[in-house]
Amino acid sequence: MDVSPLIWWLTIGIASAVLLFDVLVIGRRPHEPSRRELIVALSVYIGLAILFGIGVFVFSGPKYGTEFFAGWLTEYSLSVDNLFIFIIIMSKFAVPRQFQQKALLIGIILALVFRGIFIAVGAAAIENFSWVFYLFGAFLIYTAVKLAMEGGEDEDEYEEPAVVKFLERHIPLTSSWDSAKMFIRENGKRIATPMFVVICALGTTDLLFALDSIPAIYGLTNEAYLVLTANIFALMGLRQLYFLIGGLLERLVYLSYGLAILLGFIGLKLVFHALHENELPFINGGEHVEWAPEVSIEVSLSVIVGILAITTILSLLKSRSMTEKERDDATGPRSM
Repeated sequence: MDVSPLIWWLTIGIASAVLLFDVLVIGRRPHEPSRRELIVALSVYIGLAILFGIGVFVFSGPKYGTEFFAGWLTEYSLSVDNLFIFIIIMSKFAVPRQFQQKALLIGIILALVFRGIFIAVGAAAIENFSWVFYLFGAFLIYTAVKLAMEGGEDEDEYEEPAVVKFLERHIPLTSSWDSAKMFIRENGKRIATPMFVVICALGTTDLLFALDSIPAIYGLTNEAYLVLTANIFALMGLRQLYFLIGGLLERLVYLSYGLAILLGFIGLKLVFHALHENELPFINGGEHVEWAPEVSIEVSLSVIVGILAITTILSLLKSRSMTEKERDDATGPRSM
């Protein structure tokens, strides 16, 4: 895929302009967004992602178009899972609803910066060391097994990162939520507010999430431009999604298992690709492993869509049956 420097800078410039507009608007008027505001904004972001994918289909061919959609759906599904942790962080620090937009927006900007760094490092590693696919694949398989074993048990638990604990112990901090500022002056001294700690918590969490998401999307495409744009579109609507489906997230009881299967599939795909391109002397004498299958991007996209659809349907059915049982327990057995 041939992407000129002009397209790269245009993409980064437009994404930066959108984020800057959001920062100026929200910074000037912190508020809890209305349902209509959320639906309109989320529809615009999803629509732009679909239009962009169609554009990739038209101008670069179906292979890259399919890779974009596979990467975007994967990143979006992982981002939805991350919302669980965001909700817990907001609750733990008792962030007022009108300030949550700003906290999320700054967290998303930090996520884009961190992922941009990881994308660049990943692209350089892949370009120079084909064996890095072994590492990516093994890490994703390990993450998948860990996620499947934990299931949904850890969703209500959140342990503050070491960075946040350090800040809470070593910097002057006020407990007041008088404004959405990160620093204020009190008795002539500049002290941090809870917003600063929340931003640090979100940023640290985003950094950890990038360790999963970047290897996962590199299992679907080697094109750094598609990796970057898929991440941008996945993160752009995350703030609106947080407010819009906060209650729905609790009903996706099988999401962790679905993501575990998804990451496991991509991990195996990466290992097969590494075997197919093998250059390590202690594996098959440094020769390519011919029997290792190459999973096409069309198959990958079908598997991703299937896993997400089945996970969502089963989760909603399970949630519905649990709700009906709770209602029956509250009202007593039905009379015959």
